[in-house]
Amino acid sequence: MTKLILASASPRRKQYLSYLGTDFEVIVPNVDESKIDAEKPSDLVLRLSKLKAQAVSLNHPQDIVIAADTVVAFEDTILGKPKDRVDAFNMIKLLQGKDHFVYTGTTIIQGTKIKSFVKGTKVTFSKMDDELIRSYVATGECDDKAGSYALQGIASMYIEKVEGSVSTVVGLPINEVRIALEEFGIRPQA
Repeated sequence: MTKLILASASPRRKQYLSYLGTDFEVIVPNVDESKIDAEKPSDLVLRLSKLKAQAVSLNHPQDIVIAADTVVAFEDTILGKPKDRVDAFNMIKLLQGKDHFVYTGTTIIQGTKIKSFVKGTKVTFSKMDDELIRSYVATGECDDKAGSYALQGIASMYIEKVEGSVSTVVGLPINEVRIALEEFGIRPQA
């Protein structure tokens, strides 16, 4: 019997995929997620989503494997997870009052059938003074988040506007995933 497999440890991706009402298994891929020199953010997430999906699909060729990768980018500079709270402060200071993009690459594989796509969402932070940034960083929400913030968390009160899919920012563009999974014979049960 064909299974749906999510190739990710992300609790947010698991949550979004669960909205489909379809059972799935989680298998975390072990891949090198290093950036290649001069690689654009959208190219990076697409390449890494393919790499993750292929790594899991090797041992599960009959199953449908879905993988995703997300980055926060400011002027084509990728903002990863902060090294420490000082780094988090500096990232939020850089983003405050400005627009940046969040890109999620998604790949779905079953045997030789593969579908990959990238979605980008523009996010605008409101202006924040240093005290407000320090207060947010002190919550710890930023500690393990790319770009040092979680759109669906406390940071939501500092987000002025989102142009595009919120689920793309959270890590799995669920509308596009739902549509793509229909090509693999999976329809939402919810």
